[in-house]
Amino acid sequence: MKTELPVIVVSGLPRSGTSMVMRMLQAGGLEVVTDHVRKPDEHNPVGYFEDNRIKSLGENNAWLTEASGRAVKVVSMLLYHLPPTCRYQIVFVRRRMEEILLSQRKMLQQLNRDQGGVDDATMATKLDAHLRKIEGWIPRQPNMSCMYVTYDEVVLDPRGHAERLANFLGGNLDVDAMARSVDASLYRSRPVSS
Repeated sequence: MKTELPVIVVSGLPRSGTSMVMRMLQAGGLEVVTDHVRKPDEHNPVGYFEDNRIKSLGENNAWLTEASGRAVKVVSMLLYHLPPTCRYQIVFVRRRMEEILLSQRKMLQQLNRDQGGVDDATMATKLDAHLRKIEGWIPRQPNMSCMYVTYDEVVLDPRGHAERLANFLGGNLDVDAMARSVDASLYRSRPVSS
């Protein structure tokens, strides 16, 4: 019986930097699963690297078995719906909560949408609770291994993090190309220091 390669999952909260990591992996030579439906825009000028099938992962996840050896972006809230029949290497992207909220607010304002009347403090509490839960759940899954990266640290040291990512994923990636793909000018949603 042949051993299937794991599915490489890039995850995190929305606006945490998952697109940056997907771009790094693609630059390094890894095939990424994307349908190109969501086009680049001012919020993600190099692309979102998404596949719309992720949105219905709770109802249909069988297609993920075909993503063996490739990278797929899965928002952290949907990790629970990954089929247990696959093995996963998860790259989980962390980012300062205030930066996530600021980036999300900018995007929603541009789209003329609001956060459903939820203030930042309440949203931060909910998202922190979710992160604690999911980060406690992942290590208990026998078919998952996980590496955590932090958005601003990757931007500050792309080469070092490219090496860590390549090592975690088996060492067969172009580290230089991964590091070059990180564009520090896209690190724009930073709260003003007091």
